[in-house]
Amino acid sequence: MTSHLYTAEKTCVLCDKPFTVTKVRGRQPLIKQDSDFCSYYQEVNPYYYAIWVCPNCGYAAQDTYFEEYPAKANTIKEFLANRAVNVNFSGERTREQAIVTYKLAMFFADLAGMLNSRMAGLYLKLAWLYREGEQSAEELVALDKAREYYERSFLKEKMPIGNMSELTLEYLCGELLRRTGKLPEALNYLGKVVTNPRAKQEKRILTMARDAWDEARAARKMQVSESQTASDTLPEKAAAE
Repeated sequence: MTSHLYTAEKTCVLCDKPFTVTKVRGRQPLIKQDSDFCSYYQEVNPYYYAIWVCPNCGYAAQDTYFEEYPAKANTIKEFLANRAVNVNFSGERTREQAIVTYKLAMFFADLAGMLNSRMAGLYLKLAWLYREGEQSAEELVALDKAREYYERSFLKEKMPIGNMSELTLEYLCGELLRRTGKLPEALNYLGKVVTNPRAKQEKRILTMARDAWDEARAARKMQVSESQTASDTLPEKAAAE
């Protein structure tokens, strides 16, 4: 195991049995960060190890709330009852293994009626893993699901959500819409951020929102222009035929 990883003993909140988790040692040096907050690290990718999976019962959840007793725990226990579990994600993980752990965590989060913002966070990190593997189609699907859950969190959860203010979340929704090609909707979200007087208090988000708004507007103009060009050529083709 790489020196940047270490193991720790935990007790599963669901089955009360001990198991070993692999954690990243300290803070990893940051190389860069994408406009949707995907971070790139010099040594080890912490996203690989953010999901803990109990090898005894199979329960999986993000490390930051794994030890919280899940809502609808009885539903999860009923599902797991008398099921043979043969999973062990302790130790160094591949990207493919990490992806599996996120899918497990999302399955149990759905069973537990997890907060929309937490579901969104799982889908967002899953999208980042797909990005790392250059799986563009899968990335876009995951990004769109993340945006969908974040939008639901606006309606049902109090702000701030995690470490995100309302402005940050509006920006992120706009950026995810931009990345998934939903440009009119993206411009609507990003426009709210750049015109909000409170955005001056969050200068980094304001700058990122302006950049994203400019990119979305340029992409939208090109999209409309291409659509207009295509429609203009149709009568010519029809006449020629």
